[in-house]
Amino acid sequence: MDKEMKNTKPDTLTQQIGVLVRREVEARILIPVIEALGNVFGREDVVRVIGDAIVEIARGQGAELAQAMGGNTLDHFMQSLQFWSQDNALELDVLKNDSHNLHFNVTRCRYAEMYKDLGIPELGCLLSCNRDYALIEGFNTGIELARTQTLMEGAPHCDFRYTAKRV
Repeated sequence: MDKEMKNTKPDTLTQQIGVLVRREVEARILIPVIEALGNVFGREDVVRVIGDAIVEIARGQGAELAQAMGGNTLDHFMQSLQFWSQDNALELDVLKNDSHNLHFNVTRCRYAEMYKDLGIPELGCLLSCNRDYALIEGFNTGIELARTQTLMEGAPHCDFRYTAKRV
């Protein structure tokens, strides 16, 4: 992203309204933009470019999140899940939570439900799930995420497995 396009003011919108409301607002703006640009440049190319931009945005948001949380440990990240879970947006089954591992399953995802209700279930991964790996990379490059399935793609749950590299 060009430096001229970056905001100088920190993005605190997520902390104010939660991620679910934020994603719906973003989707309602992006749907007609993707459609219009897709008609001119081809949907596949537009979706690829938007996906790349979203990943870059998520990486920066991860770094901002670490600052906002006052640190970038797994404990700090676990505390930040309140923003994604706000308004019962996610139902989590925490399997392991210690200094080196944060493993949980998402058993209900209102994000997936929201994208379906908006008529764009195929864009849910692009607009939401696509961010997860880049977000944790921006938050702390020493934490790795492994995920093999998502509710968004029709699985029975999302399996998030965050692991802090041992030094």
